[in-house]
Amino acid sequence: MQFTIDNSILLFSTLLIVGVLTTKFSSRLGVPSLVFFIAVGMLLSKFIYFDSAYLTQLFGVLALIVILFEGGLQTKWTDMKKVIVPSATLATVGVLITTVTIGALAKYILGLSWLEGMLFGAIVGSTDAAAIFAVLGTKNIRPKLTATLEAESGTNDPMAIFLTVSLITLIQNPESNFFALILGFVWQMGLGLIIGLLMGKASVAIINKINLDSSGLYPVLSMALAVLAYSGTAMLQGSGLLAVYVMAVLVGNSDLTYRHSIFRFNEGFAWMMQILMFILLGLLVFPNQLLSVIWQGLGLSILLMFVARPLGVFASMIFMKFDLKEITFISWAGLRGAVPIVLATYPMLAGMEHSQLIFNVVFFVVLTSALIQGSTISFLAGKLGLLGGKKAAVPHSLELVSIGKTNSEIIEIDVEEQSLVEGREIRHVSLPEEALVTAIVRDEKIITPKGRTRVKAGDTLYVLLPKTMRKQVKAMFSKQEKPQKLLKKESPK
Repeated sequence: MQFTIDNSILLFSTLLIVGVLTTKFSSRLGVPSLVFFIAVGMLLSKFIYFDSAYLTQLFGVLALIVILFEGGLQTKWTDMKKVIVPSATLATVGVLITTVTIGALAKYILGLSWLEGMLFGAIVGSTDAAAIFAVLGTKNIRPKLTATLEAESGTNDPMAIFLTVSLITLIQNPESNFFALILGFVWQMGLGLIIGLLMGKASVAIINKINLDSSGLYPVLSMALAVLAYSGTAMLQGSGLLAVYVMAVLVGNSDLTYRHSIFRFNEGFAWMMQILMFILLGLLVFPNQLLSVIWQGLGLSILLMFVARPLGVFASMIFMKFDLKEITFISWAGLRGAVPIVLATYPMLAGMEHSQLIFNVVFFVVLTSALIQGSTISFLAGKLGLLGGKKAAVPHSLELVSIGKTNSEIIEIDVEEQSLVEGREIRHVSLPEEALVTAIVRDEKIITPKGRTRVKAGDTLYVLLPKTMRKQVKAMFSKQEKPQKLLKKESPK
């Protein structure tokens, strides 16, 4: 098929529209949307010839940066810090055990050498952030389990990348120093963590202090900083993806100006990248080649779901504060997605002998994992009694949108129990003259604030103020005793 600029653009828009519409079908059928995106790509492969592993890898990495950044922004640190030890153990020890187990099985099923078998294991050993965020984001699973799985998927990519690259190096250069590879892993993880923290702090300061001409530039700035975190870390031989995720968690849990604009932009951008990435991955595979490995792929997929992943999870979490039902669910919810397919392009670019076989089987494993595990997560959670009630959603959001420069903003303040202003009328809260309570959200209803309106615990207040007064005003709604002087005494009725 001959493509001109115009019909290529038409194809691009059509793909996005089809991708968006398929999410409706996926939610109704209970099947992860990535399955439909991949299916669209495979269907298009009959009309469009595409075999560039390099372009797939490049776009895949860019998409993962966007997806990890958006996932990190949505991660609540209060939930994550409770499960940071088990999720880190799953991301390292769990991945290693899963890799060795499925790698040994792949050696015999696919007829590979030991190192090639371990390479296959490393490629499919980690869970996928794109798949996990997309599937769990719409489910009402217990926050503890959701936080564990999301943190694991956001931090286990460095382990999978390290094992994949190291095994390719050992296969091509058997004399390589294994001890040096281990030191390299420590360097990658450590540098990724440090730069992620530094970039997170720097990003919050930059976003809050800079005064841009348009509010629409703040989301673009946040994404640019995320890409900078990845590229800067990667150039220093660190884990760029870990740096992005750590940075995003820090930014998402900080007091941020234009917060809703940044979050909404990145949510939409992540969906767009996810749609295009999985369609591109579907284009790279040839359906007739998948049929030639259907039995090997199905066998390894079943062994990964029922043997290798559970073994890695149970061995990693045996001493953690999780009961048998929760560990069983975590074992089943280890979805594979874009990361394994992107990693499967590494052997292809390295020109390895069985690279095409490995890619085809990895693709089959990812497809079956998403189709079988992804569509049964809610069912299993319900059977195990692990549903956490109705998933909370933000009913309203309010933000100051300005075309030109402005030194003012609208901040969102959640009033907690025992807050200094709880039970007080707004007129008795001595706000600075430049500050104004513009709206109150209570029980999913918007209340127009008046002087005699009393503030209650659980209220969400939207306050218009100069940016320089952000900390001062927020302190007035805290539980501390220090700002008590900022409250007026209520006059007797």
